[in-house]
Amino acid sequence: MRSTPTSDDALGLWYALGRLYDGAAGWGRRATMAGFAAACLVGASVLLSAPVFGTSWAGPYAAAIPVAAGLVLGGGLFGWRRVRFRRRRAALGRALDARGLDADRPTLAGLGAYYDVQLVLLRSEYEYLKGRRGARARRSARLLEETFGFAPEDPFETGPLNVAPDTEAMGALRRRWEGRLEAGRGHGGPPRLGAREDLAFRVFPREMDVLEELEMRAAYLRISCGLLRERYGKKGAVGLPESLRQRAERDVREYRSVGGGP
Repeated sequence: MRSTPTSDDALGLWYALGRLYDGAAGWGRRATMAGFAAACLVGASVLLSAPVFGTSWAGPYAAAIPVAAGLVLGGGLFGWRRVRFRRRRAALGRALDARGLDADRPTLAGLGAYYDVQLVLLRSEYEYLKGRRGARARRSARLLEETFGFAPEDPFETGPLNVAPDTEAMGALRRRWEGRLEAGRGHGGPPRLGAREDLAFRVFPREMDVLEELEMRAAYLRISCGLLRERYGKKGAVGLPESLRQRAERDVREYRSVGGGP
């Protein structure tokens, strides 16, 4: 569910941007694998050619040839994908700018492009980060606060969850967060976001299909069940007050139903 009106063409642009960031997430790994495969293939070719041609043609560089081939192919593939990404990102940025939107700040105009499922996941990640130590966790929590209007005093709980997508309680939370975002526009608005932030938290809006929704539900239920174990031990809901016990059992049951484990 989305509550803030957003034009269909703007939504399409936001979701295209989200898909672009999703596609970029595995670049480094894929380029590394391609480079490694090229190095192995070239290395095997050098070895197999030795009985026929010897190794004099390669001289002292025989061992370096496979490495160089891997670096050239892997690095070239990564660079090519990066150029394509930057061009597509710039085109989407211009299209959003023409509609009065900022492609680097997806929440500047509110949360209308975000489905409840994604907001529950982001707020669950914020709740998790609040309980972690270290400067990195504090910076990440602060980023989510400034981007989405989250705050420690929100009537939101996880481990177990006290809110679900597409409910009145979630609608009230959404209005609270959008109110904070609106108040913050007079002080510079939300921070700029990019590939690094999206890789960490998927902060740009995502279009919901069945698979995407299941993945996000599994992710926030995983956080909830993990916090349950941290707070109450392996016995989970045993010994909890009735209201907490029912919520905890619901989270575990739903997590299993979306393929989250035993």
